[in-house]
Amino acid sequence: MSVKIRMKRTGGKNEARFRVVVADIRTQRDGKVIEYVGHYNPAKKERVLDMERINYWLGVGAKPSETVASMIKHATKK
Repeated sequence: MSVKIRMKRTGGKNEARFRVVVADIRTQRDGKVIEYVGHYNPAKKERVLDMERINYWLGVGAKPSETVASMIKHATKK
């Protein structure tokens, strides 16, 4: 099974919020997920990532999307 760490859109119209999720690459963007590993609110520029779980999934072969990869890079700089 191929797994990807990506963002799932939540929130209302013109009030986008995103959850960072681990999902099978064949599922839809807002479809079934394996695990929630964080969230992102662009209005408040709030990023919360569970780096312990993200590192676990990266260790077992999950590939992050470009956006999530930049969020991980930003989180590890601090």
